[in-house]
Amino acid sequence: MTASFWPPFWRGFRALVPLWPGMVPFAVAYAVSARGAGLSVLDTQLMSLTVFAGASQFAATGLFASQASALGIVVTTFLLNVRHVLYGLSLSRQVPMNRAQRALAAQFLTDEAYGVSVVRGPQDPAGLSFAFVLGAELSLYAVWNLSTLAGALAGAVLPDPQALGVGVIFPLAFLGLLVPQLSRRPNVVVALASGLAAWGLARALPGGLVVLLAGVGGALLGAWLQTRPGARA
Repeated sequence: MTASFWPPFWRGFRALVPLWPGMVPFAVAYAVSARGAGLSVLDTQLMSLTVFAGASQFAATGLFASQASALGIVVTTFLLNVRHVLYGLSLSRQVPMNRAQRALAAQFLTDEAYGVSVVRGPQDPAGLSFAFVLGAELSLYAVWNLSTLAGALAGAVLPDPQALGVGVIFPLAFLGLLVPQLSRRPNVVVALASGLAAWGLARALPGGLVVLLAGVGGALLGAWLQTRPGARA
């Protein structure tokens, strides 16, 4: 890594620190669930190190507990994570990366790291760069895995994370990222339409697929609003 890599990396790393209080209890909750499903401490930790996807890890532990088939586990986790296709396509258009960097960024990509990167990254002195994105990703990766280990070793004596009310942190964080983007009418229309579409689809489809469909629909709507006759005026 060159000397110019580290300043934006650490700025990206610090940008995710405010989300740590919301990440810690859910990583602990995952670890407790995994241990309750019969996974060893090593298995529990390896899933966090290699999968690094909270919703998928929770789903997988439930499927392990119910002795679901390997195919069922793979399909379920795929549907939960399919939204990352959109994140990857978006980042690939905004961040110059070689093939190795793309693979590395894809492995550690999360909702939170993507959201903060595309909103805060362009404001960074170096612009939105691979270093900033990787710093944001590894910030959550570090706290998620340390919290997983703590939960796997001492989960039985820790309080229920749901009882602490920390679930509100992530929705508020994403609202904080969204609101500054609503300075133009097309952005407001796309946000409202995508939100309503996601709300309706969530009644019948898995979460990951809902985000993918609502995201694609919102992108198409935004493109039409920007290119329709009279849009420039």
